[in-house]
This record gives sequence, C-alpha cells and structure tokens, in this order.
Amino acid sequence: MIAFLTLCYVALLALLVWLKVLPNSLWTWLSTIVWMALLFVVLFIPMQWGAPSGPARVLTYTVQIIPNVAGPVLEVPVEPNRPIKKGDVLFTIDPTTYEAARDATQAQLSFQELRLKQYEKLASTAAGTRFQVEETEALVRQLAAELETAEWNLNETIVRAPADGFVTYVALRPGQRVVTFPLQPAMTFVDTSNKIVGVQIHQIYQRHLERGQSVEIALKTRPGRIYTGKVEAVVQVTHESQAVTGGTVPEAETIQAEPFFVRIELDDPEWDLPAGTAGTAAIYTESAATTHIIRKVMIRMESYLNYVIPWL
Repeated sequence: MIAFLTLCYVALLALLVWLKVLPNSLWTWLSTIVWMALLFVVLFIPMQWGAPSGPARVLTYTVQIIPNVAGPVLEVPVEPNRPIKKGDVLFTIDPTTYEAARDATQAQLSFQELRLKQYEKLASTAAGTRFQVEETEALVRQLAAELETAEWNLNETIVRAPADGFVTYVALRPGQRVVTFPLQPAMTFVDTSNKIVGVQIHQIYQRHLERGQSVEIALKTRPGRIYTGKVEAVVQVTHESQAVTGGTVPEAETIQAEPFFVRIELDDPEWDLPAGTAGTAAIYTESAATTHIIRKVMIRMESYLNYVIPWL
C-alpha cells in the first residue's frame, strides 16, 4: 500500500513538472522520501492499532465417535464426506448379547413382581411377614433399574450422529469389533452445525479491542468478496498461559508474545464456509478512525489478489 501511494505521488509530481507547475529539480524528487515518511507517521503506524489485522480461519468441532457398548459391527451405512443429519445412523453393533441381557432381566423382574403380589396377599392374612414384602419390593426396584440399564445398552448398539455434519475417512467395516476404550475411536465426526470464525491479533493491540467492533474479512475460498461481522469475544488466554499439572518442575522457556484469539460473529446468519478456510481479517476500533479507509482499501486489494496469489 505504501508503494502504491508513493507511485501515485510520483505520478502527480511528474504531471506537475510536465505542466511546469513545479521545477524539475532534485529537491522536487527528493520530496518523495518526505512523502513516504509522512505516510508512515500519519497513516500506517496509527493504523496498526486503529484497524489491527491478523490471520483468520473458519473453525469447527470434531467429535471422536466412541461407542458406549462393545461388540462386532454389523453395518456401516454412512458414506464418507456425505452430509448427514443429527440422529442418522453411523454404524450398528451386534445386539444379540444385549437383547439376551434385557430379556433375562425382564423375566426376573416379572417373576419378582408376581412374588411381591403373593407376599403382600400373605402378609394381609398374617400368613406371611412384612420383611418378605419389603425385601421383594427392594429386589423389584433393583431389577427395574437393571432393566433400564439393559434397555439403554441395547439402544446404544445403534450409534447415531450427534449433530449435523459428516464423517471423513470411514475405515470401519462390518465384522470389526469396536470397544469403549477412549483412545480408540471408531470414527471421527465433523460437526458442521456450529462453525466459528477466529482471528489472531497481536498482544500490543489487544487493549484497543472491544466486543461489538466492526470486522471485515477476506477469505481464500471467496476471492473478491468481503465478509462483514462484529467482534463476539476476545479470548483472554493463550496457549503459553496454561499451567499443566505434572510430576516435574516446568522447564524454563523463552517467553514469546503469542497473539490473542478473537471470535467473530458474521453478519450473514446463513453463511456457509468450509472448515479450515483461511484469510485475513481487519478489526475497526475506535482509535485512529481516520486510518480505517487505508485498511479498507488494503483488505479489498488482498481479496482480489486471492484470485491469483494462493499463498498471500
């Protein structure tokens, strides 16, 4: 941007010299250096805190699908990278043993309920004891709870999507045995129902950031287009600030100023961008408002350069 404005200034000088408004002298052309210094001091330095910018990325949540019950897989109807809805079947587990456990518990519960009625009848005629009634009542409640657990386990043999999204890299096949061990997920589910846009802003500009400030974003997947939004939150923590519990004394490390993460809420409620989309965002603060126009021009220039420069 500085080079562009400097070239404009040089073109203006050349025009004025050609029209003989300014002399064609060394001092006339050396004024270009003064112009560049003026741009730095008046516009570009204040713009860094008046309209700070940083790399932006569209983020989403991934869910490690770990079944609540173990067993051999019967069917995997889901296809990789195909959109699915919340509640759609991801895969099913052989329910034979869980059906048997449910039926056995149901049979025991029915028998104990029958015995409870008999004991209550005997107790009413003094032919039985109250202890037998109370003991059987407790056993009935226990079996009812076990039956509820057995039915829950049986229902969990059908593993469903926890939200709208898709499954990528489906390696699970019928016949494989899945377990409930948390370090061995059956598949990874990508949740597309709750995407967020995050921007990294250097710490020296954090003091100027506030919730509700306007934001413009130029993204790689949508060259030539500017997305608008507002600052939803400034996350007041960085990776290096974590104090992890361990059995050793922490190592002394070189402290670096990590950028803060700023969460952005886009104005378009129906926005649909692939997770991982990268770009650049500019946040317009209340400081140095006169420099916002320069940042707006720069963000739009970058948006159009996205057509031809993939790594910018």
